[in-house]
Amino acid sequence: MENMLYLGIDGGGSKCRAVIASLEGEIVGRGVGGPANPLHGFQKTLDSILDASLKALEDASLTSAIYSKLIAGVGLAGVNLPGLYKQMTEWQHPFAKMYLTTDLDIANIGAHDGSEGAVIIVGTGSCGFVNSSGHKSIFGGHGFPIGDKASGAWMGLEAIKHTLLALDGFSEQSSLATKVSEYFAVDNALALSEKMAGRSSRQYAKLAKIVFDCADENDPSALAIVNQGIDYITKMANRLLRDNPQRLCMIGGLTDFILPRLSPELAAHFVKPIEQPEIGALHYAEQCWKSVHKQSA
Repeated sequence: MENMLYLGIDGGGSKCRAVIASLEGEIVGRGVGGPANPLHGFQKTLDSILDASLKALEDASLTSAIYSKLIAGVGLAGVNLPGLYKQMTEWQHPFAKMYLTTDLDIANIGAHDGSEGAVIIVGTGSCGFVNSSGHKSIFGGHGFPIGDKASGAWMGLEAIKHTLLALDGFSEQSSLATKVSEYFAVDNALALSEKMAGRSSRQYAKLAKIVFDCADENDPSALAIVNQGIDYITKMANRLLRDNPQRLCMIGGLTDFILPRLSPELAAHFVKPIEQPEIGALHYAEQCWKSVHKQSA
């Protein structure tokens, strides 16, 4: 136990956040790496975790030699899928110990300071999670492009699909189509298709702000996309509330765009998160480590 430290990892579709704390809970370093969703790149996820961890170590004036002293709580997007969870648990990581869970679990732990509750994540991806009376459930989170409705990546994809139709003359030209075309500096559907070939969910998600900006200008096409997303999040929230969680939070990069668009009655159920997901990952590492050592004592 001498010189051991806790490491909290929050890995999502756009970035990976790492935080290091002493066993007494004092935060000593933070770092940020690239995307860490194994569904969209397993090796990239591992690289991002190590990169963010190293930056957190450097922020604490430590080196990679300390990897073997880190008790890691790792919350990742995508590991709600059993195959990816298994693949991640087989990783020969450099840490003293790694406790793996979903990004939703650590978000929930952080948002409610370790208590039970529910969260909706709306960032690059989207998902809902509830922990109530000891029962945990996940809704959505099926991954881009087949799922993650209302997420930044989904909105970006819908914007591209609309723009392609407009450029081919199959739908009326719109402010949304014009701004997307200008963003990529294209004037025909083939050029846009070429620009989007092989693009990641993170790159699609960058278009979400254009969709919201156009919706604020009452562009019908952008409004239709946003309203579809709001309808989905409304259904998600109502489903989570059926389990009577103690608290309900929304987190992620689109929170400030989505929350004000919900009905006042539904929005009233949401409270601010207490801590960020990476802090939840720290708590998760601590809980797992102490649980194991309590059982072996």
